Amino acid sequence: MATKIKTRQTAEERREAIADIAYEEFALRGLHGTPTSDIAKKAGISHAYLFRLFPTKTDLFIAASHRCFQRTYETFRKAAEGKEGPEALEAMGHAYIELLNDRTALLAQMHNFTACEDPEICAVVREGFGKLVQFVEQASGADPDTVRIFFATGMLLNVIAAMNLPELDEPWVHRLLPPKLAEKP
Repeated sequence: MATKIKTRQTAEERREAIADIAYEEFALRGLHGTPTSDIAKKAGISHAYLFRLFPTKTDLFIAASHRCFQRTYETFRKAAEGKEGPEALEAMGHAYIELLNDRTALLAQMHNFTACEDPEICAVVREGFGKLVQFVEQASGADPDTVRIFFATGMLLNVIAAMNLPELDEPWVHRLLPPKLAEKP
């Protein structure tokens, strides 16, 4: 959980720390359900100062969105490091399953997509998603159909994780789950 921000920081350091807190808070309740006053309180700053650093709630959400996509990008990059082709793609897929164990990461992604009714946020989400697609294409060398299936499976994994389906002992769930998730510990 995020802690209060130290008092002796540059404005840029404070912006970064506040964006981290916003990432966590927006992941829990989304753009419209998260009061900026809660973020300011968690950061240990005044609401007015929050708006000096981030002039609008949208600006703050965008900063959190960048963190979300950067985290997924770094997950893919580390997983694919030193690998090529199908091996890289498989490694990224397994790393993504691990990433979804972090409920904050999962919810942050879902809230990014649902906030796309705002054109400014939508542009940022499209850019972040596009960078992920381009990285997966480059790292794996996969054809467009394979990349499409990779991302479609990722979206299915988001839904599976959001509903905690691996915990549900139903025949239809077992048929839907990828083998790595279907394995009982």
